[in-house]
Amino acid sequence: MALTIQKVTDEAFAAYGRVVEGYDMAGLLEALKKTPVTDGVEYVPSEASLEATPAMKEFSVNCYGGMPIQIGYCNGVNTKLNCLEYHRDSEVDVAAEDCILLLARQQDCMGKTLDTSKVEAFFCPAGTAVELYATTLHYAPCSAKRGEHFRVAIVLPKGTNYPKPEITVKNDDDARLFAANKWLIAHKDASEASQGAVIGLTGENIDIAEWI
Repeated sequence: MALTIQKVTDEAFAAYGRVVEGYDMAGLLEALKKTPVTDGVEYVPSEASLEATPAMKEFSVNCYGGMPIQIGYCNGVNTKLNCLEYHRDSEVDVAAEDCILLLARQQDCMGKTLDTSKVEAFFCPAGTAVELYATTLHYAPCSAKRGEHFRVAIVLPKGTNYPKPEITVKNDDDARLFAANKWLIAHKDASEASQGAVIGLTGENIDIAEWI
């Protein structure tokens, strides 16, 4: 499938989120650049060195209106979609290096499946913070250049992405609950499918390697 890589400053991004400006992110970015990076993808929900920066209070009080939050990171090297997730709130991503976000709309996946042809790609430059709305499907960032790593701070309400609560499944949405405040649909080729994730992505498992 053909894929056009747009920018988070393009009008098309407004359906998924916004660029967040005005906050003191210098300390956060400095601390983020010291977090480890692997050849795969590593996600840590809460990282003390990131939460000790001035950005922690500003995101909590300003961006989240006083809600308790956590700041972790998603670092690594990646070119594949694999899964899409959503939360019951916005997620803020702060990029220390250039990255690409693969996004879709929750409204398009409330049937049984979502075709990956509905996924759009957006380039997020280093030093940029973006809010991804609660209705935006997203997952691990992708590398902006083949073989290059990314470091992205992930801001979410406190407790998100920790172990899934005990739940009696009453509908399709319940079945997608994969962790606390994390609803997930996987492509059949993704490792998450073998971990019990609902297979809800049809079509190609997007790999952006040929476009970067």
